[in-house]
Amino acid sequence: MRDVAIVAFAQTAHRRRTDELSEVDLLMPVLHEVLGATGLKANEIGFTCSGSADYLAGRAFSFTMALDGVGAHPPISESHVEMDGAWALYEAWVKIMTGEADTALVYSYGKSSPGEVRDVLTRQLDPYYLAPLWPDSVALAALQAQALIDAGDTDEAALAAIAARSRADATTNPYAQLTGDVPAGDHLVRPLRTGDCPPIGDGAAAVILAAGDTARALCARPAWIRGIDHRIEAHSLGVRDLTDSPSTRLAAQHAGAFERPVDTAELHAPFTSQEVVLRKALGVGDDTRINPSGGALAANPIMAAGLIRLGEAAARIHRGESDRALAHATSGPCLQQNLVAVLEGESAHA
Repeated sequence: MRDVAIVAFAQTAHRRRTDELSEVDLLMPVLHEVLGATGLKANEIGFTCSGSADYLAGRAFSFTMALDGVGAHPPISESHVEMDGAWALYEAWVKIMTGEADTALVYSYGKSSPGEVRDVLTRQLDPYYLAPLWPDSVALAALQAQALIDAGDTDEAALAAIAARSRADATTNPYAQLTGDVPAGDHLVRPLRTGDCPPIGDGAAAVILAAGDTARALCARPAWIRGIDHRIEAHSLGVRDLTDSPSTRLAAQHAGAFERPVDTAELHAPFTSQEVVLRKALGVGDDTRINPSGGALAANPIMAAGLIRLGEAAARIHRGESDRALAHATSGPCLQQNLVAVLEGESAHA
């Protein structure tokens, strides 16, 4: 086993629309920033992995265009996942753990503004029974929220408090799209109001991973990945208990999240009701700082928001604001796929 750490993190300022920018334009500043933070040159990176979605971009193999921002010549060791960038980070972590690379660049991006996100995300659904009904992503999240309310796990006032806390915390995040006193608004799909739902926007993020002494040379306080795992629920929503997330709990168990308390948790919960589910599955108490960045309720660039949760948790360790942090990423309807990582600072590792 090798010690692997996140040694640098960068993200864009997330905006409602970036019509004037291509994916390459969106990525270039982030890639330059994350490389500049370590002093590494592009040709010194051992492995590159990206996460994005062709459905979101509206064209096949769209990720190949984004490689222009990385520089694929001379030839590089490169891979891509049709997922959030958190799963690209997992692939890069595996690559380093096998000894095939000592450093890795991971990036992801999403431009949600050109299309109707609620309709685009229906393409993730079971194509035989559920997709033909065209339930959109907000309607499905509302089903989950109502199930939680019916079970007595939350109510609309508690959900509004989650939104208010998240947007208030986002005031210290210069990259957030929504900050401050955002009104609860009208019901979008009952019981969810507009304030319970994530903003639609464009953005990108990148991290650099490194192993052992290389990580220590590149970063004053690396964020060591002590454990990382991902699991998936059944595809059919009809056979799941939407008030719980066994896959999150299992991923956390295998990542070592329950061995000792964490002081920070960056949870990828695009809807307020999903934070309720995740906190229960992860056993996160009131003594843990939840989404100090504002989370996905403050900025939710699809395909990058999960990687940002890992990056935000790592950045707090880099700055000495956290010693042991949990980072979570999700993909699919109603928390269908979940990834959990546990990060620690050097002092916790010693």
